[in-house]
Amino acid sequence: MAKQFSEIEAPHQRFIEDQHLFFVGTAAAGGRVNVSPKGMDSLRVLGPNRIAWLNLTGSGNETAGHLLDTPRMTLMWCSFTTRPMILRVYGTARTLHPRDADWGGLYDHFPPSFAARQIYDLSVDLVQTSCGYSIPFFDYTGPRDTLEKWAEDRGPEAIRTYWADRNTTTIDGMPTDILPPDGLID
Repeated sequence: MAKQFSEIEAPHQRFIEDQHLFFVGTAAAGGRVNVSPKGMDSLRVLGPNRIAWLNLTGSGNETAGHLLDTPRMTLMWCSFTTRPMILRVYGTARTLHPRDADWGGLYDHFPPSFAARQIYDLSVDLVQTSCGYSIPFFDYTGPRDTLEKWAEDRGPEAIRTYWADRNTTTIDGMPTDILPPDGLID
């Protein structure tokens, strides 16, 4: 039976912190719905109604484009271990880029990364738990370091060029604002 809460309670936070994987869902008013898996040490519960997660460079940039149009976001965790539970948080999010004044204060919550692209600051208005009885068991064997190695091998300048080449629009052609308004790579 699903239960709903107006905020992230202590047991919810512990559950979130115990998971190695989460999923993000966003959608603009039109176009495709995006659901992406996320991992690494990239998410922080900052309060009962606030989550920040560090978005690392990837092949697409759907979340950023969707939030420019419609700022709603859903995050989901499910347990692959002993406790069968699914936890979702719903809310509205804003996108922060390294060029934004608020970046530093939130970025300090995360390990430094050449791959850091955006931080999403989510204001949570609903938390929902459900059973997760059908979720299979999986064993966690460790983090994957491929993205960090890829980013370190390229360095900051090549990463920004990658953003310019591959991350400026969503697959539906919506802008992502990954580059400064003047379009120049700083």
